[in-house]
Amino acid sequence: MSKVRVAVAGYGTIGTRLADGVARQEDMELVGVADVAPTLPIRALYESGMPYRLFLVDAKRKPEFDALGIPVSGTFEELLDQVDVVLDAAPGGIGIKNKELYLKHGVKAIFQGGEKDEVADVFFHGYANYEKGIGQRFLKLTSCNTTGLIRAVDALDRMVGVEKIAITIIRRVADPGDTHRGYVDLLRPDAVPSHQAVDLMHIMPHVQATGLLVHTPVTHGHIINIVATPKKTVSKEALLETFREHPRIRVVRLADGFTSNTALFQYARHLGNKRSDMYEIAVWEECIGFSGNDVMFAINIPQEAVTIPETIDGVRACMVMQTDRLEAVGLTNKYLGLKPGR
Repeated sequence: MSKVRVAVAGYGTIGTRLADGVARQEDMELVGVADVAPTLPIRALYESGMPYRLFLVDAKRKPEFDALGIPVSGTFEELLDQVDVVLDAAPGGIGIKNKELYLKHGVKAIFQGGEKDEVADVFFHGYANYEKGIGQRFLKLTSCNTTGLIRAVDALDRMVGVEKIAITIIRRVADPGDTHRGYVDLLRPDAVPSHQAVDLMHIMPHVQATGLLVHTPVTHGHIINIVATPKKTVSKEALLETFREHPRIRVVRLADGFTSNTALFQYARHLGNKRSDMYEIAVWEECIGFSGNDVMFAINIPQEAVTIPETIDGVRACMVMQTDRLEAVGLTNKYLGLKPGR
C-alpha cells in the first residue's frame, strides 16, 4: 500500500509540530511544508539541514530566501499537485482563503481550530467522533483546550456515560513567542459560555456543557477544572484506571513534584522531548474530588502540541486509511511514541 502524501501549510507554532508528527508516521509521506517568509522556524529548518522540502506561498519573495541561502523546492501550488491532503496551519482566517486552492487542485484538507466552523464538512476529534470524518473532504480540528477537554470527557463518557459538565478554564494568554499579546497583572474573564463548552457539544451532542474562561498572564499551558455529572456512580480508583489506560492522558501527582503547569513543561524538557512538547494532557491525582455523584478533576493542556495527534487521526479518517476508530488512533499513538492503550 502506498503512503498517503501530506503537505503542511504554515510552518509556525503548530505547523512545525505537525511536520514532525507526520514525518514519524510510517504510513504517511511528508512531501513538503509551505510558508510565506523566512521566519525563525524556517531559518531553524535551514540550519538543521532542511529535513523537509520548502515551498513558497508567494513566489515574489524568493529573493529573500535566496539571500539567506535557503533552498526552495517550488511554489505552494506546485506542492499541492504532489499531495493527497494538506494540514492547514496558517493563521486564523487564511485557511478559508487557502481552501479555494485546495478545491482547485483537488486535494483534501484539515484545518486547525482558529478557522471558522464553516470552512469544513466535519468538526473532528479522533477519539470522540472519528467515524464522522471518514472519507470527508474537509475536516476542522477543535482548539487546543477543546481537544484536551474532549479527550478527558470522552474517556469518562465511554466508561459510565456523562449527562452534563461545567468547566472553568484558566487560560494562558499567548504562546511563549507571542509576547505582543501578553497581559500584565490582571485576570480577565470572558462571558459564559466559553466556546470550548459549545464546541464540545458539537462533537458530543448528548452532553450538556457550559463553561467560564479566565485569561491569565502565563504562556505555558492551560488548566481546565471539570465538574461532570456521570450517568452511573464512579469511584476515584476506577476513574484513575481509565485515565491511566488512555494513551493521550498522563496521570501525575502533586506529591511527585508536578505542582504546576511549568513543572509539566520542565518535565518534558527532562524527557528530551523536541521543543519540550508533550502530546498528552495531564490529570492531577490529588485534584479528583466529588460533590455528591458529581466528579471534579483538573487537567493541564500543553497548548502547542496537544492537537497534533488528533490532526494526524484526521488524515487517517479523511483518506480512509482506517475505518476502525481504535485502530486509527492506535497507529497514530504508536508512531508518535505514546504509550499503548485502548
